[in-house]
Amino acid sequence: MKTDPNILKQLIKEGSFIPKEEMLEVKRKKGSLFIGIPKETSFQERRVALVPEAVSLLVSNGHRVLIESKSGENANFSDNEYSETGAEISYDAKEIFKCDIIFKVAPPSEDEVEMMTGNQTIISALQLSAQPKVILQKMMQKKITAIAWDYIQDEAGVYPIVRAMGEIAGTTSILIAGELLSSFQEGKGVMLGGIAGVQPTEVVIIGAGTVGEYATRAAMGLGASVKVFDSSLSRLRRLQNDIGRRIYTSVIQPKVLAKAVMRADLVIGALRAPLGRTPCVVTEEMVENMKEGSVIVDVSIDQGGCFETSEITNHKKPTFVKHGIIHYCVPNIASRVSRTASFALSNIFSPILLQMGDFGGSKELIKYDQGFRSGVYIYRGTLTSEVIGKVFDLKYKDIELLILGM
Repeated sequence: MKTDPNILKQLIKEGSFIPKEEMLEVKRKKGSLFIGIPKETSFQERRVALVPEAVSLLVSNGHRVLIESKSGENANFSDNEYSETGAEISYDAKEIFKCDIIFKVAPPSEDEVEMMTGNQTIISALQLSAQPKVILQKMMQKKITAIAWDYIQDEAGVYPIVRAMGEIAGTTSILIAGELLSSFQEGKGVMLGGIAGVQPTEVVIIGAGTVGEYATRAAMGLGASVKVFDSSLSRLRRLQNDIGRRIYTSVIQPKVLAKAVMRADLVIGALRAPLGRTPCVVTEEMVENMKEGSVIVDVSIDQGGCFETSEITNHKKPTFVKHGIIHYCVPNIASRVSRTASFALSNIFSPILLQMGDFGGSKELIKYDQGFRSGVYIYRGTLTSEVIGKVFDLKYKDIELLILGM
């Protein structure tokens, strides 16, 4: 008789709550990690996975860090800064991809996977659109353990990397908009905020998640009049509680949203979808009715965008004008402030890598740390992500079942 895998999975989880015999703590075997940091080759990716200060911390704890030459230059870190903190500099990318642990920002390319020797661990972002089926299959063939840093959870169940990048994107979106509203950027020539005797600028923020929260904080700090829309009442309530002030909030209703957008000087799109495309909530007709010279910043563009008029742009040519409205639709806003974003990544990953060393390696940390385990999508060549399995029609196994055999 065949057992339903969902029932088996539930039994394993329930079993973890059953009281067990108290056991003496066995000292874990500490391991020395060999970490490789390659130079980012993805289009306009300027971040680096570890800053020199983080490298210094890892090296002083007995770990080796091999970094490709000029990996940090787009975030204003020189090779000299890295070498002074104990990193080894490599001028050959192939040497980096021989390391036991490869840590990078963007997902690996097909060429990078080809350079990997096998039975290694790679930690990077997971972007399904940038990670075609052939790359996944090659990693599986090479028995790679692949971990998506955007799916790693902390002890509170929060996705720390997603939150940190969301904080950066939310705050930066307001700073970008402030410049676009000026006269020299085809804007209306208004200051984002308000001064005594002058009506403040009207800002509409669609989405009450991390991006929306930090965009709200930045806009309010400048003195703008802010309205926040979201499909979830609980997220709107949490936003008000976190900010500590009563602001205009509304669930997304087309007529109410249309009126707010029509009066706005700036509209920020900050909706996120758990899976798939972001819902498109601002129609082309709504955009046509906006005041000429107003600005749209669609932070959700990496998931398709929440404006019907949105089109992907890049950091070289970030804007276009449609119906008299300036659109900013760059997917990777955090790369605009690459040094700050690199520090944010390092602050989160330094303790994780140290903990990995204390446990004796990545596979041991996967076994003992559930939050870290939640980021695993390939384990020793076996696909463990249900989402990826269904998207690419690949066989997958639940990570919880695999670690039972560890």
